[in-house]
Amino acid sequence: MLLCFSTLPWNIFGCYIFYLSFFHYSEFLAVALNKPDSVTVDSFLLNHSFEYGAAAFASWAEFLIEQWLFPGLKQYYHVSMVGAAICTGGEVLRKLAMFTARTNFNHLVKSEYEEGHRLVTNGVYSWFRHPSYVGWFYWSLGTQLILVNPLCFLVYTAISWRFFHDRVWMEEITLLKFFGEDYYRYQQQVGTGLPFIRGYEINPP
Repeated sequence: MLLCFSTLPWNIFGCYIFYLSFFHYSEFLAVALNKPDSVTVDSFLLNHSFEYGAAAFASWAEFLIEQWLFPGLKQYYHVSMVGAAICTGGEVLRKLAMFTARTNFNHLVKSEYEEGHRLVTNGVYSWFRHPSYVGWFYWSLGTQLILVNPLCFLVYTAISWRFFHDRVWMEEITLLKFFGEDYYRYQQQVGTGLPFIRGYEINPP
């Protein structure tokens, strides 16, 4: 309703709510289609972490405070459109990653090898080693561009980068343990896709 029938700045807030809602629903749907035996309410990722909820609340607070104190800031509609385009690209990339990996995809980093688990290197995984993380990283930044939230954009960039830096490092240790030389060769051929994140390296330069 906000997106379709309101005016600036509330229609851009409606646009943000649309992308936020679609992201969480599509996470559940992707798991339901690819791994129906493991789908739970947690598949929505609504309870991802306390930090995730706090970040969302902070973005709403910044939007409302800036709209109250600096209403002109929320009139940069072209910035919101750039954010929407980034969100769309990030969402498409993440879902392509989930549907390419299919049963090999999991929201949690696995510490134990499971029967049938294989190394996926085709499709979007031939572009980036971690396309789902790349998609989520840029999607999160795009949400703050939609809201024209300069402070949260900077904070989201820093926090998201640190989160994925640590997550990739931990996950790649596990993948090297699972797939050994195959994953090592894959590392040499394909980058993580995340800016300035190299991942775990056996022989760092």
